Amino acid sequence: MNPLTSFHPQTENTVTLVVTEVVGDNLCIATDDAQKVYEQIAAAFKEGKKVILSFKDAEDLTWPFLDDAIGQLYKFFPEEQIQSSLSFVDITPDDLEFIEDVVYWVKEYLKNPQRFKEAAREFLGDEDE
Repeated sequence: MNPLTSFHPQTENTVTLVVTEVVGDNLCIATDDAQKVYEQIAAAFKEGKKVILSFKDAEDLTWPFLDDAIGQLYKFFPEEQIQSSLSFVDITPDDLEFIEDVVYWVKEYLKNPQRFKEAAREFLGDEDE
């Protein structure tokens, strides 16, 4: 089983965050809303807690939302901590696979950001030239 998808049982050292309650909407598209989710997960991690992230009633997950809410964790927390402390519930298999794709590309980017910046510059053209 992929560690990212494993379920952690509820304990006193576990926080359950319902994404739709955090953002106040069923749509999971805005990066401002994603930042709220990230901040709550990060606060729990800093307290040494595990997080169960519920996507109950969530709709329209977007790449930017997931990148800011979950992918951003990989910039500030060790991968081992994320894998052992974050789990997902109330989510479709397709949406879970989408999260795994976002996380994969975030980790690839963090290995070599310059490579991605150069590829983007080549694709989009460099406005400084």
